[in-house]
Amino acid sequence: MLKHGILNPALLELLGRFRHTNTIVIADRGFPSWPSVPTIDLSLTDDIPTVAQALEAILATSVVGHAYMAREFKKNNLKKTVLAAEKQLYGAGVKLSYESHIAFKKRAPLTIGLIRTADTHPYRNIILESA
Repeated sequence: MLKHGILNPALLELLGRFRHTNTIVIADRGFPSWPSVPTIDLSLTDDIPTVAQALEAILATSVVGHAYMAREFKKNNLKKTVLAAEKQLYGAGVKLSYESHIAFKKRAPLTIGLIRTADTHPYRNIILESA
């Protein structure tokens, strides 16, 4: 029996397939899903868990080289929220690129999985690329 770390079996299975250059999405509660992309729903109630919380758990267990976020995240959230997200990624040695929300949504269906959170921050979604 697992004692700590990620306990969700579906999430563990997805992370086991998250290999060199594969991508996964960590999404807020309103982000669309696609039938071809396995979706793991972690949402419980508003902001439990958040994208930042899911990201923290994944960064503790996985090697991530690059992350993508929509530029709209910077425009639609408080500066401290944006800075906290950037600090979380840069602190883990992850390169961050911003792109339009349209480009982001075109990238999402090409991922190996989508992790849905209950995050209520607009455009908080993030695509992670394994190193």
